[in-house]
Amino acid sequence: MKAGGARIEEEPAAEADPREALHGPLSLLTIGALGVVYGDIGTSPLYALRECFLGERHVTIEPANVLGVLSLIFWSLIVVICVKYLTFVLRADNEGEGGILALLSLTKASRAERGGPKGSFILLLLGLFAAALLYGDGVITPAISVLSAVEGLGVATHTFDPFILPITIAILIAIFAVQRRGTEGIGAVFGPAMLLWFVVLGFLGLRKILLQHPDHVSVLEAIHPGWALDFMTHAGGGAFFVLGSVVLVITGGEALYADMGHFGKRPIRLAWYGVVLPGLLLNYFGQGVLLLERGSATENPFFELVPEWGLYPMVALSTIATIIASQAMISGSFSLTQAAVQLGYVPRVTIVHTSERAFGQIYVPIVNRALMIFCILLVLGFQKSSELAAAYGMAVMGTMTITSMLFYSVARERWQWSRLRAGAIVAVFLLFDLIFLGATVIKFFEGGWFPLAVGAIIFTMMTTWKRGRAEVARIMGRGNLPLELFLEDVERTQCHRVPGTAVVMTSALNGVPSVLLHHFKHNKVLHERVVLMSFLAEQRPEVRNRDRVTVETLEHGFYRVIARFGYMEAPRIAPVFRLCARQGLVLDASQTTFFLGRETLLPTGRSGMAPWRKKLFAFLSRNAVGATGYFGIPPNRVVELGAQIEI
Repeated sequence: MKAGGARIEEEPAAEADPREALHGPLSLLTIGALGVVYGDIGTSPLYALRECFLGERHVTIEPANVLGVLSLIFWSLIVVICVKYLTFVLRADNEGEGGILALLSLTKASRAERGGPKGSFILLLLGLFAAALLYGDGVITPAISVLSAVEGLGVATHTFDPFILPITIAILIAIFAVQRRGTEGIGAVFGPAMLLWFVVLGFLGLRKILLQHPDHVSVLEAIHPGWALDFMTHAGGGAFFVLGSVVLVITGGEALYADMGHFGKRPIRLAWYGVVLPGLLLNYFGQGVLLLERGSATENPFFELVPEWGLYPMVALSTIATIIASQAMISGSFSLTQAAVQLGYVPRVTIVHTSERAFGQIYVPIVNRALMIFCILLVLGFQKSSELAAAYGMAVMGTMTITSMLFYSVARERWQWSRLRAGAIVAVFLLFDLIFLGATVIKFFEGGWFPLAVGAIIFTMMTTWKRGRAEVARIMGRGNLPLELFLEDVERTQCHRVPGTAVVMTSALNGVPSVLLHHFKHNKVLHERVVLMSFLAEQRPEVRNRDRVTVETLEHGFYRVIARFGYMEAPRIAPVFRLCARQGLVLDASQTTFFLGRETLLPTGRSGMAPWRKKLFAFLSRNAVGATGYFGIPPNRVVELGAQIEI
């Protein structure tokens, strides 16, 4: 059933995913998931095991350590990816959509239905901070992935060493340059390319395992958790430091949840268990065999798995795989920005839809430019992927830890799980999350500060914008004139009515918009038809057309229209007008005058915001995209009326 606009449902027991039928055959969805969902985690073998034994805080290459680290990798993938995300977190979908903002929306909706218990605000802040950290992850992923792939040229010959950074930067610039053209065409080859990537990963690892010297301890013994426990017990402080590198094998795990809406649960699970997990494990274990054989002579265990004749093709394939991984993170940043704008956490920005057929194919210029600049600066600043690895992990584990906390809230309040059941499951998740998070904290001064700094900046902007908009709404609502009184005044004064329709855009659902009051006060005239139109962002990804528009006929030619859009949808005037016509209110955008308000914010008011937040909010407001472009309003039909507001 529905209450307060959000679904109330029991714990989802069935695996049927009604969205899957909308996307295509299961086999194609599964291959597509390989290209979009698993790009980040799929390129981790390029650098993860290398950092454990050759990185800044490594352990010595000896059999007990090799098997201990492999055991940690194996059980991290099983517990964090298989159990946490694929078994439990994927069940917390918001009408088919996943991701941290979807989980946050579920939490907010559930708590609102139950009166907003204590702790809601803290969960909101945690969710926003987790979303902000994803931008930090989105900056590092393209940089470390592409750089680690190009470094494979240095394994073939040191002649390429001076060209590794220029080649990396050129590839990164090319990746960001093609974003404005959309990824629909490129995306068609993502799945098959990643399928080839994982098959090659598994083949290289299996080949090395089968050729392992019989006198060496078998790496397959690492499946036993005792090796991991022995390593953590006997390796001392070095074991804890190595966990900061082991965490690299699960980076990208959040994408399993975030991209659920594009493919559905079954394809994501089938791709993982059928292709991704076997390929990753075989490759990690194959690298383990190589470490046992070569010991300290090892320089790059991933590329040293490759036969000499296949090294250059493998560098090319690795580069393609890292481009795909980078593309997935960039597209994810675009989608996250769109959702944040719709939910009111960041100012309106220019969002370009690059495909008429594929929903969700968007391009956000300001985000694209920022990611490109930061990626290039990272490559120039850190020089090597091993140095970048020190900065990787903190943002990922911060997001994963907060995901576990929000999952507990959803399990308790939406699915009505008992404290014991929800607490026991989440306690296991947090055990891994917090241990890994603690291991990455020690890398703070080695570069881990960077994604946290990016996240902190984005978080500050999000909370400032949300608070500022709430203050503006409160200030403007204080002198709000009831609509009934205004209509009575219209009838009493018998003001002049000119032909045509006026659409007054307003965020308030009650009372008379200030822009209409100013127009009436100064111009002493009204149109024959006046439509008070409000766009509402729902705490769900999509809104069905039958639920999108509500038309209320008022007196004296006045109408109130409420248009609802999900946080994954683009609010536009044109579809709203079409749906209004179905309810008897025919509107022609070319014959309509749109009245918009433009506020000039003055940081001299008495609101509770700190002075620096007031100035930041005013700056964000000045640079936000105008309502004309954002809502698709014909610019030659717009009348703007300004007002100064002290906050």
